[in-house]
Amino acid sequence: MQTAPQLQAPAPFDLNSRAGKYLIFHLGSEEFGTEVLKVREIMGLQDITTVPQVPSYVKGVINLRGKVIPVVDLRLKFGLPPEDYTARTCIIVVRTHQAGEDLMIGMVVDGVVEVLSLTAADIEDTPDFGPGVVTPYLRGMAKIKGKVKILLDIDQVLSSNELNGLSALLQ
Repeated sequence: MQTAPQLQAPAPFDLNSRAGKYLIFHLGSEEFGTEVLKVREIMGLQDITTVPQVPSYVKGVINLRGKVIPVVDLRLKFGLPPEDYTARTCIIVVRTHQAGEDLMIGMVVDGVVEVLSLTAADIEDTPDFGPGVVTPYLRGMAKIKGKVKILLDIDQVLSSNELNGLSALLQ
């Protein structure tokens, strides 16, 4: 006689899962990081085709080797004041995964700084910012050379509704 499989509690969050290589970029004076494995390409600014009736942080779309890719200005997405684009401003193309769907998105950033290899000991949990402040897009805070780098979970930077809207835009 077979017994029914036992349900197991989910495994605790593995802090080592955050260790690895991160592409560090900056928005103003703050430095952010995203997993290198999510980055598909880094390119200079190019013509962005604007799309009507999208949120202000969605700059439009670009043609990347025959694929139409939505472009988001991370500065505007994070509520930072807009800045003029410079020679260092670039687009980081990342692959996001949410709700079973992969989507390529271009992110406009002020500039790329470096690639860092981070250990679990370099990364602290995101602090509690108080009631009502939810930050699922933060993987943690890296402490390197006396500075803090904000590590992003690129899959969470845009909500499900926002990604659904971007993917509908490409249909």
